[in-house]
Amino acid sequence: MAPLVVLAVVTALARLIGRLAGPDWLDSWPHAVALGLAAMFALTASAHFLSPRREALVAMVPPALPNPAALVTLTGVLELAGAAGLLIPATAKLAAAALILLLISLFPANIRAAKADLGIKTMPLPLRALVQVLFIAALGVVLFA
Repeated sequence: MAPLVVLAVVTALARLIGRLAGPDWLDSWPHAVALGLAAMFALTASAHFLSPRREALVAMVPPALPNPAALVTLTGVLELAGAAGLLIPATAKLAAAALILLLISLFPANIRAAKADLGIKTMPLPLRALVQVLFIAALGVVLFA
């Protein structure tokens, strides 16, 4: 739930700052959402590298995939790259599209965590799916702006 809170709070603050004091770049919803998403993905990427969240993420990787620890590291790096890409106007749309694909490709791990008894505290799957749709919709705001 923390990523959703970060997305909402940073987006709202960025938009408020853009409206009241400038800079002009933040005086648009797509740019404020991009900043909120960048903060959110920086937060979620940190879990890929820091204990104890890293171990939980490694446990979520479906067993059919090789080297779960390396995959968790790779997805963390991709999230950080996507977060940076969202902040660069020339790459924001590409980053948004890539992050949508990343979220879709990672969802099976969320399904596994919700259904398997991995000892990981997760959101119920319907709520997790709804949050995932909200993240994708926010990325769509950037992609289709």
